[in-house]
Amino acid sequence: MATAHFNRSQSSSHNDVNLGPSANPHARPTDFDFLAVIGKGTFGKVLLAKHKADGSFYAVKVLQKKIILKKKEQKNIMAERNVLLKSLKHPFLVRLHYSFQTAEKLYFVLDYVNGGELFFHLQRERCFSEPRARFYTAEVASAIGYLHSLNIVYRDLKPENILLDSQGHVVLTDFGLCKEGVEPEGTTSTFCGTPEYLAPEVLRKEPYDRTVDWWCLGTVLYEMIYSLPPFYSRDVGEMYDGILHKPLQLPPGKSDAISSLLVGLLQKDQHRRLGAIADFLEIKNHVFFTPINWDDLYHKRITPPYNPNVRGPADTQHIDPEFTREMVSGSVSRTPEFTASASASNAFNGFSFVATEDSFL
Repeated sequence: MATAHFNRSQSSSHNDVNLGPSANPHARPTDFDFLAVIGKGTFGKVLLAKHKADGSFYAVKVLQKKIILKKKEQKNIMAERNVLLKSLKHPFLVRLHYSFQTAEKLYFVLDYVNGGELFFHLQRERCFSEPRARFYTAEVASAIGYLHSLNIVYRDLKPENILLDSQGHVVLTDFGLCKEGVEPEGTTSTFCGTPEYLAPEVLRKEPYDRTVDWWCLGTVLYEMIYSLPPFYSRDVGEMYDGILHKPLQLPPGKSDAISSLLVGLLQKDQHRRLGAIADFLEIKNHVFFTPINWDDLYHKRITPPYNPNVRGPADTQHIDPEFTREMVSGSVSRTPEFTASASASNAFNGFSFVATEDSFL
């Protein structure tokens, strides 16, 4: 694997990024018509783009180098690139076609996944049935299990990072907070994630392991079933206190199987959490997933419970209007994104954060 570093370009006074085997040295921004802003990732915006030569549609993630350098985010960007290169081999991870750069910006050319964010569908429907939640949870768990098999911890699982494709299958995206090289018994300690989905050990600023992703999976499943994350409060301090100290509340009316899974995933002690011993295998074998044939799931032989009825490759009906209002014409509109500082009291609900600010485009 290519070393993650920034080189001084021989042909430019600006810093070039070593994009490794994903680099396409012949690609240029002028190869595309940029049509709309369709998302905001951890480090930049994502644009719907049409390739002029063949008419194909892509999601192009655009990052400003000067912001990456200023905020010392090179390692995070390289981690995202590395994970994207490895995600080609899994059906529920977004695919990187290639990357390229100009003197000022990085471009990642990705699949355009236009069935909408899970967050978008949850906002519209408030909650899902157990069978529908089981399907999405199984596909996400499969993707997370694959990342863990590569010693990658995802660390930012939330409905905004879970997309549906045109048939209704899950596509996990935005690998900006992934941590590589975490062995099965290994830990890491960076304080990062999204406030509503933070595991207790992260909040305590203790070393944490890959089970942090299973806590997040439990939080997302809880939200799919009950419409809000567990312990949610508009008062961030109160929410953090709930995550750390309050018992899990499971409103009645749900099956024993899903209640058991939520209790297992949302175990405050990471060493007792479901997945702490055998990782993804424990999730696969839980009674809640008895109806799932995991081989059929992996090969997309299970019909999704919801069809987004996408009208074509340029359809943006399931994209948040907040994004698609920001139409672009050959350039990116300049709207800021936010990240919270490492201080828990400064966290902004709904945004991913590391101990820096996000880039502007």
